[in-house]
Amino acid sequence: MAMHDAVPGPDDPHESRSYWQATMARSAPDAPDLAVAADVAVIGGGLLGVSTAYWLARAGASTVLLEARSLAAGATGRNGGFMTSGTAESYPQAITRHGHTTAHAIWSLTLESRALLRRALAEETIDCDYREPGTLHLALGAEQQARLMQTVAGLRADTLAAELLDRDQVQALVDTPLGPEISGGLFMPENGLLHPARLVLGLAKAARRHGARIYEGVPVLQLETSGAGVRVRTAPGDLHAKAVVVAVNAWSDQLIPALAGTITPVRGQVLAYKPLPPLFRCGMGVAVTPTGEYWQQAPDRTIVLGGCRAAAPGADVDVRATTTTPEVQAALEQVFPRLFPELRGADGAHGGGALRVVRRWAGLMAFTADGLPIADRAPGLPGVWVVGGFCGHGMPFGLRLGQLLAEGATSGMAPASLAPFRLDRPTLSG
Repeated sequence: MAMHDAVPGPDDPHESRSYWQATMARSAPDAPDLAVAADVAVIGGGLLGVSTAYWLARAGASTVLLEARSLAAGATGRNGGFMTSGTAESYPQAITRHGHTTAHAIWSLTLESRALLRRALAEETIDCDYREPGTLHLALGAEQQARLMQTVAGLRADTLAAELLDRDQVQALVDTPLGPEISGGLFMPENGLLHPARLVLGLAKAARRHGARIYEGVPVLQLETSGAGVRVRTAPGDLHAKAVVVAVNAWSDQLIPALAGTITPVRGQVLAYKPLPPLFRCGMGVAVTPTGEYWQQAPDRTIVLGGCRAAAPGADVDVRATTTTPEVQAALEQVFPRLFPELRGADGAHGGGALRVVRRWAGLMAFTADGLPIADRAPGLPGVWVVGGFCGHGMPFGLRLGQLLAEGATSGMAPASLAPFRLDRPTLSG
């Protein structure tokens, strides 16, 4: 059993809403009277939790989802809106760490997840601005270009789509002049962009249509396991479930203390610039700092830019606060002027490139030691499954891992495809 003490309540006055949270259309929550029993209870209203509930409900399982705050309140509603593929590490790095077979299986799973996303969006008529313009990771100088060349070679050797671009090819995808240090880039033509909060709300609406009951503003106080199943203790009352899936990511150790030190919270910070004329034709990434930067221009032309954790003390690792900090936000504001000389802040703007910050926010990611998430039975808690630790790269896994967790929770058996994400894998313990 475990308490949830550090899990924020429904109304955290210290958090600011992200661009995604401010531009999503909320639906009416379920009635406050909590269900007393379910086949499976899902804890957490981000992409993984809602995806799991969706697949459970589609399979006919009696499903209840409990979210402490509101749907998409956490990492899913505070990220960059990228639907990429693979792991948080590059493909060659993943092969070195996990072996070729495992790395390729994980990459293939994320491609399966993308196919499931397309299917769910079509079948459930979900509008979340999904499109597949590709993503471009910029190289700053010859050394970074050489590393990207190795990544492209590894991907293409396994028939995975990737292209190495030179400077002129990069310029064709960016409608503002490049700075002198940009030497080329890695283009992933099948990667997508979307509105992550609208995706979660759309999947939740679909899950409800299939019979799931979803409750917001209901923090879980405790999990109690016995041979009869799992008792989920909440303030409105107790819920009894045959199985539970805990999908709270950075707060995993608050419900499952055995995961302390295995899934580590990490703060990420983001800002949004006012809408500008079209500048970026695809999702963008770069390593201006060692922890990396990323951005996209949304359909309304707002630019969402995140990263620069390296500017924070300890790179914001093991930080649970969800407020922005001056040093990281100042570093973010230097990214575009450095990379694209005609883009300047409001004080030094010229031409049509004036950058004005209209929103700032932070959110909690969750990291593991080996760059892979965990999706497994919870240690010491029979009937409880846990998923988390996506290392800032959870969106590509959402639909497929949710489907696999739904299968595991209903059958009591771990699907073979979850093997790379087990808790006892050697790379997780060193």
